[in-house]
Amino acid sequence: MPKRLRHLLLILGDQLNFDSAAFDGFDKSLDAVWMAEVAEESTHVWSHKARIVIFLAAMRHFRQTLVAEGISVDYRAIDDPQNGGTFAAELSAAIERLSPQKLIVVLPGEQRVLESLQNVAHESGLPLHVVPDRHFYTTPEEFADHAQGRKQLRLEFFYRELRRRFDVLMDGNTPEGGKWNYDSDNRGSFKKTGPGTVASPQSFPPDKVTAEVMETVETKFADHPGSLAKFDWPVTRDDAQRALDDFIQHRLSTFGDFQDAMWTDEPYLYHSKLSTALNLKLLDPREVVEAAVDAYRGGKANLSGVEGFVRQILGWREYVRGIYFLYMPEYLERNALGAQEPLPDWFWTGETEMHCLQQAIGQTLEYGYAHHIQRLMVTGLFCLLLGVDPKRVHEWYLAVYVDAIEWVELPNSLGMSQFADGGVMASKPYVATGKYIKRMSNYCQSCQFNPDLATGEDACPFTTMYWDFLQRHQKQLQGNNRMSLQLRNLQRKEPQELVQITDQAERFRQRMRS
Repeated sequence: MPKRLRHLLLILGDQLNFDSAAFDGFDKSLDAVWMAEVAEESTHVWSHKARIVIFLAAMRHFRQTLVAEGISVDYRAIDDPQNGGTFAAELSAAIERLSPQKLIVVLPGEQRVLESLQNVAHESGLPLHVVPDRHFYTTPEEFADHAQGRKQLRLEFFYRELRRRFDVLMDGNTPEGGKWNYDSDNRGSFKKTGPGTVASPQSFPPDKVTAEVMETVETKFADHPGSLAKFDWPVTRDDAQRALDDFIQHRLSTFGDFQDAMWTDEPYLYHSKLSTALNLKLLDPREVVEAAVDAYRGGKANLSGVEGFVRQILGWREYVRGIYFLYMPEYLERNALGAQEPLPDWFWTGETEMHCLQQAIGQTLEYGYAHHIQRLMVTGLFCLLLGVDPKRVHEWYLAVYVDAIEWVELPNSLGMSQFADGGVMASKPYVATGKYIKRMSNYCQSCQFNPDLATGEDACPFTTMYWDFLQRHQKQLQGNNRMSLQLRNLQRKEPQELVQITDQAERFRQRMRS
C-alpha cells in the first residue's frame, strides 16, 4: 500500500474491466484499489446462490490480476470475521485505515449503491469523484438528450441512431440488407420433433478460487434459493472470451431463427449465455458486436440472426440503461395497473402444477438462468395476468438470475414485463393466452391444463387470467390502438362466459394467496 494514499479507487463487483475510467491517471506509487464482498449485496434481495458465487468468484479473480500487475488492493472477503457486512461499513473502515485524499468510482449500476457510497464520502469529508462508465456505447446524459421532447421512448428509434453513429451493419447511410429490423424473422418455433441435438455451451468447471467461494456460499447462505450443482459460468476475462468464441462458432448461425422458442429440459438452446460476462464487464459490448458482425461478413451466420443479436446488445442493453437512469429513483415505485397480489411462494421452489412454470422456474433455480422469452412470456406473463405487485416481481428477478443488476433488470421486469410504468418501455402490455406458450414450446404437451380453454377444470390458468385481465383493465386499455384487436375479441365473449371467467380467475387468485 502506498505510504501517502492519493486516490482510493472503489471497484464494484460488476466493474471488472481494466479499461475502466477509474484507472485513468492511476499511479501505483500513489493510488490503491478498494474491493469488498459484503453480505448486504446478497441479502437485500434473497439472492440465488449461483448469483452470489458468480460475483464473488469474478471479484477474487480480478483482484488476483490486479495484484499480479503490482497494484495495491485493499480487499475484504465475505468470510472475514471483521467484515462489516455493508458497503457503508466497509468503506468507512477502509477510509479510517488508509486515509485517502480522494475516492473515485465508476457510476454504479444501482441507485441504492451510489447513494450508500455518497453518504459515506460525505460523512468522511472526502470528495467522491463519480466517473462515466465507458463500457457502454452511450451515457445516461446522451439518452436524456435523445428523450428530450419525445412523447414516446421506443427502442427502434434509439437503436437506429446508434447503428448510424457507430456504423454497425450499415451500407453507407442505409441499413445492411435494406431493413433496420429483422424481428419478424426471429420468432420461429420447433416442429413436433423438437430442436434435435443442440451443441451445449462451453463449460467452465470451477477452479480452486471459485470452488472456495462456492463452499463459503453454501455455508454462509445455506438458506438461500438455488443450486450450485451445475455451476459452470465464466468468471474470468479469458473464460469470457472463450465463451464468446464458442457462441459465435456453434450457435449464432441458428440463434436468430429460434431465439423465442422454448423446449422441455433445454435451458440454453441456441442462446449465447454472455449476458453475465457482459454485465460484469468481463466482455466489452463492442467486441461482442464486432464478433457477430464479422461472422456475418464471413458467411458464417445470416443477417437476420446477427441483426437480432446485435439489437439485443447495441440496442436493447443501451436503451434499458438509459430508461433506468432517466427515471430513477421514482421508477421503482411505479404501478400503473394497480397490481397488489403477493408473489406465490412456489416461485422460490418451482413446485406448481403448471408445466411451463415448472420448467422456467425449475431451470432458474438449477442454473440461475432463463432466456428472455421464458422471463417475459412465462414467469413475467403469469405475474402480469395474476396481478402481482410489480415491486415483488422486480425483487424476484433481481434475486434469481445471475446476470441481474438493477440497471438492466428493473426496466425489463417492472416496465417491459409488468407494464407498471404505464407504457414507457412497451407500447402495450405483453399479454397472451396459453396458446402462445403452446405455439412456442412443447410445454403444454406435458401439462394437465388445456391452453384452448378459459373455463372448467382443464382450463389453462394463463388463458383464464388473460380474459380476466382484459376485463379488469378494459377501460384503461381501450385508448391503446395496439390493444384494439384483443379488446374486440373480448367484446365477442358471451356475458355468461365472462362471468364464469371472472369467478374462475378469482378462485385461482385465492389459491395463489394461500
